[in-house]
Amino acid sequence: MESTASDVRIGGIDDILRRRTVVVKAVEGIGYGNTVNIKFCASCSYRGTAVTMKKMLETQFHGIDVILENYPPPMPKRLLAKVVPAVQIGVIGIIVAGEQIFPMVGIMRPPPWYYSLRSNRFGSIASTWLLGNFLQSFLQSSGAFEVYCNDQLVFSKRQEGRFPGEIELKDLVAKKLATPRVVDGLGEMWS
Repeated sequence: MESTASDVRIGGIDDILRRRTVVVKAVEGIGYGNTVNIKFCASCSYRGTAVTMKKMLETQFHGIDVILENYPPPMPKRLLAKVVPAVQIGVIGIIVAGEQIFPMVGIMRPPPWYYSLRSNRFGSIASTWLLGNFLQSFLQSSGAFEVYCNDQLVFSKRQEGRFPGEIELKDLVAKKLATPRVVDGLGEMWS
């Protein structure tokens, strides 16, 4: 950045030096070259909290890279969550199709539970839909809000049973960033 006569007249040399200082501070921030991963439960509506934490960390630690991603539930819960809609459609299909569907699948007489479902069609369909959606939502949630700094766990909602406060998270990340890191000849990171 070159100073001109107009720069000196408008703000003086002090303003030019201040602008240069600000640029240097932004490039050499404590967060430069570091990564924070925030893994959260998307189905639990934790995205708003994650975005707030991301903005706070990016403001506090210039140059830090904050990545937001979903923390999925365990595999058995995910598989069961995929089965629930098929069961819902099957139960609703049986209620709507009527008694004619049973002989098609090799059952000559409908089972007794069919008649209780059929006696209140609307209530049965609504209950199947609502309970199925509730069960699917439960199975898709992990309840997680995990924060990693340079691939090291900084905070875990699953372990603590609560969300981190903004100041608490800032202090935890600052503590991790202050830990010296060394890269060996193979590109491995050591803390």
